[in-house]
Amino acid sequence: MAASFVDTARITIIAGHGGHGAVAFHREKYIANGGPDGGDGGKGGSVVFVPDKSMSTLMDFRYKRKYTAENGMDGSSAKKTGRDGKDLVIKVPMGTVVKDAATGEVIQDMTGVERFVAAKGGRGGWGNQHFATPTRQAPRFAKAGLPGESRDVILELKLLADVGLVGFPNVGKSTLLSVVSKAHPKIANYHFTTLMPNLGVVYVDEGVSFVMADIPGIIEGASEGAGLGYDFLRHIDRCRLLVHLVDVSGSEGRDPVEDFDTINAELVQYSPELADRPMIVCGNKTDICYDTENQERLKAHVEELGYTYFDLSAATHGGTRALVEKIAEELASLPPVKVFEATYVPRLPVIDTSKEVSVEVEDHYWFVEAPWLQHLVACTTFSDFESRNWFDKQLRNAGLFDHLEAMGIQDGDTVVMYDLQFEYQR
Repeated sequence: MAASFVDTARITIIAGHGGHGAVAFHREKYIANGGPDGGDGGKGGSVVFVPDKSMSTLMDFRYKRKYTAENGMDGSSAKKTGRDGKDLVIKVPMGTVVKDAATGEVIQDMTGVERFVAAKGGRGGWGNQHFATPTRQAPRFAKAGLPGESRDVILELKLLADVGLVGFPNVGKSTLLSVVSKAHPKIANYHFTTLMPNLGVVYVDEGVSFVMADIPGIIEGASEGAGLGYDFLRHIDRCRLLVHLVDVSGSEGRDPVEDFDTINAELVQYSPELADRPMIVCGNKTDICYDTENQERLKAHVEELGYTYFDLSAATHGGTRALVEKIAEELASLPPVKVFEATYVPRLPVIDTSKEVSVEVEDHYWFVEAPWLQHLVACTTFSDFESRNWFDKQLRNAGLFDHLEAMGIQDGDTVVMYDLQFEYQR
């Protein structure tokens, strides 16, 4: 792989913790016992991915693997809420797919979205202003902020191209791209000239254009890692149409029909779905083809399989205009560039609820806390019905409600867990 082109990266993203609530009391001349006025902690910053059209590789992630958003600031006196932590915005190339590192499931395809929150910041803790009761008018405690989300993700770049050029090395893919577009890939007469994908915009007519990708050549045995293996085939995953170039000149002593079948077999090994993609077959290098038998055999073979065939000389531009017009015609009837649907299903964390909890009671207010309970509250989305049910089930399985009832809690009493407050009902 070329040193300047990186198309996969594994990174750790950590959202900011919420700020701590403050313990403070109102102080003003001539006013005694002003009461608690500690402010709440600020929300932790989230980690946000944003697609950037100016980026073409994931090179920025080669050396930096850990990304942490800013923590929320602590609350202060006069009921001042701490400043929220700044979101950490991570720019990625268009076409980047975010996957869960543990399962490989797709979390988000950054195609067609403006931003994606990959890890949410923790909520800020309550200041002591929230804990005053008729019998406890000067609470000298506040709550800590909750931790932000963290996860390991894999970033995988899949180029946004309408057309993908496939074929053995040195069959003329880079030459064709340079002829029909303004791209300038490195071209030479030896294998694996192309060590990174190249993109070019092909202008057909006014208002008609498409993006073509030149993918480094694959060879027989690529599925076992031969040659460049499958390092770059991911970049044609989105392509709506494949153009398969075959050398019919015989200049390298290979049989074009065997070459065609070999590459198609490798595509099937990589992705049966990709192998079923619409394909146009081009017999290239006709300008140095001195025996038309190869052309005729290849044409008969591919047309029998139902493919459209073109004779081509990319080096002399022969047949390129007709090919470009045919590609545009085919694309007009094909679905848009593929967007990968999210397959990731959030797994509810396994929380050890066996540890002791601390319970303080003040005037029908029950203050409950424990390290595992802090984690549980942080992991729960209380606006979601299923998440609330899971939270309730965790508390019941831990025996917390039985414990509170044994201590004498009554219906209508208020239970306070960090920044969560609810009325108890049996």
